Amino acid sequence: MSSNKSFSAETANRYALALYELASENSELETVEKNIKDLLEVYKSNLDLENFIKNPTQSQTNQLKVVGELSQKMSLSKITNSFLSILVSKRRIFFLKTIFQSFLSLVAKKKGELKASLVSSKNLSPEELNNLNKEISQVVGTSVSFDYKVDESLIGGLQMQLGSLMVDTSIKNKLKKYQQIMLEV
Repeated sequence: MSSNKSFSAETANRYALALYELASENSELETVEKNIKDLLEVYKSNLDLENFIKNPTQSQTNQLKVVGELSQKMSLSKITNSFLSILVSKRRIFFLKTIFQSFLSLVAKKKGELKASLVSSKNLSPEELNNLNKEISQVVGTSVSFDYKVDESLIGGLQMQLGSLMVDTSIKNKLKKYQQIMLEV
């Protein structure tokens, strides 16, 4: 029995789908989505919280206490709070980040949004990003959201990954192509 997906990816997808369906049924999808984005931001920016969640030796009592306090301080919805409690009680809190990312991908897919990775050689202004987003969305025919990063090693230009499509207009890539051509000659 071989599978391309790992146990954690399958588990994350099942929990993400359950949360999505529960939020949809209760007409709280937008609220839960915002809660998940906020929680993911806190999780990524707080190393102590990440270590606490990833620590398998933490008792369920401690984890439930922290989840309750976090829920109260962040004013999380009842659905989000209950979901976090279920993750603790089922000992799946370790997959929190993967579950949240899977949930956000599912929400974006249901909304018809595409995720794209955008890397530029210089910091782009919000206006430039917005214009680029509008143009790409028009070409693709659906809404696109970017994971944006700056990589000065590109020297100039952009790299964009949209699904299986990779567009690389960076000077670094062009230099690499010329180098390859020169080696072949």
